[in-house]
Amino acid sequence: MKSKIEIIPAIDVIDGRCVRLAMGDYGKEFRYSFDPLELALKYQDMGLTKLHLVDLDGAKGSGPRNLRVLERIASGTSLFIEFGGGVKSLESAGRVLSAGAGRVVAGSVAVTNPLLTSQLIEIYGPDKIVLGLDLYEGKIAINGWIDKIDSNIEDVISYYTALNIKTIICTDISKDGMLSGPAYGLYKSLSAKYPELDIIASGGVSSFSDIVQLNTSGAKGIIIGKAFYDGIINEKEVKEWLESE
Repeated sequence: MKSKIEIIPAIDVIDGRCVRLAMGDYGKEFRYSFDPLELALKYQDMGLTKLHLVDLDGAKGSGPRNLRVLERIASGTSLFIEFGGGVKSLESAGRVLSAGAGRVVAGSVAVTNPLLTSQLIEIYGPDKIVLGLDLYEGKIAINGWIDKIDSNIEDVISYYTALNIKTIICTDISKDGMLSGPAYGLYKSLSAKYPELDIIASGGVSSFSDIVQLNTSGAKGIIIGKAFYDGIINEKEVKEWLESE
């Protein structure tokens, strides 16, 4: 029986607080009153087992800035945490894993410094490193989505599959935080082209029907942020999904 797509809630953090950005624009920051740990516990109570934690301060800076949030969630829940934002050195990856992350997202550094990223994979293993590719109008975006570069996504993926990377998170920035529906065609195309990879969709989920549709795309997981924050997808729907055949 085909396994269902995994629902992965996201918590994005600036200065220790839960936020969301619209299309990756730091000038369009929406702050929420949730405590990150309390929100993580809510997701755990829904029956979800994984968390996508993003350090937005770290993403546009030189290193992780919200490791205290990671430590609180790691020690206060049983969630498997993947952490992204500011991992731009061997030392910072080590600090993130020591703080409780189960795996690290290599985003900007995977594009700007493939040598360092290959060292991360060699030292920590391909199961501990996730490739994070953020796309805007076909171009890869880096440094907290501030800069766009012309690297070909297929070339980047091919480089890392040769290093045994197993999981790729792909975000369509034009969809992120907009509740406009995910880039279904993008994930269907990537899943068909790279059947050996776990393609994780990110950005745009606006209703539970989007999850149902993505379940047929070949993507192995879907990261959901704003739709959870705003209560558009609720606990009842999630539990019914997890309990259904």
